[in-house]
Amino acid sequence: MGSAVLAMGLLAACSSGAATEAPASSSTPSESVTQNPSQVLSATAWQTTGAVDQDGNNVALTDETAKNYVGYAYFKDGGEFTMYTLDDEPKMHGDWTVSEDGKTRHIVAKDDAGKTLFERESEITALTGDEFTYRSYPEEGNQDLYVDIIHTPTDHEEPAND
Repeated sequence: MGSAVLAMGLLAACSSGAATEAPASSSTPSESVTQNPSQVLSATAWQTTGAVDQDGNNVALTDETAKNYVGYAYFKDGGEFTMYTLDDEPKMHGDWTVSEDGKTRHIVAKDDAGKTLFERESEITALTGDEFTYRSYPEEGNQDLYVDIIHTPTDHEEPAND
């Protein structure tokens, strides 16, 4: 697990700032490499830091419409993820993908035996090196009411999976 945390730290260090572009090398400063949406998401650990409703009002992270989404998220290069509460208790783990256009994230939560527990497709409203926000609909079938769940990068190390 230590090498994975080190690799995540190195990736995060390489993706500081709001831009998703980094110099290709020191010898060619005018060239740059653009990260795809999956690379942006996996470049850092994320912490839930806010929530906003469809009217732009802040929603408390303890609110029924937001509290299930609060915690730390680690999207690993290669398509696996783990999520923890803010108290470092395991929430879920499984597989993830982001669409090539960066508009949706798909997760497949799995139990310890690898059996699928559920799948969730979420609309991404922001995905940069500084913010990852996706939309949640508290009332199934009602897209007039929603909560945007806001995450920002964190240096919080992923808890050990014992």
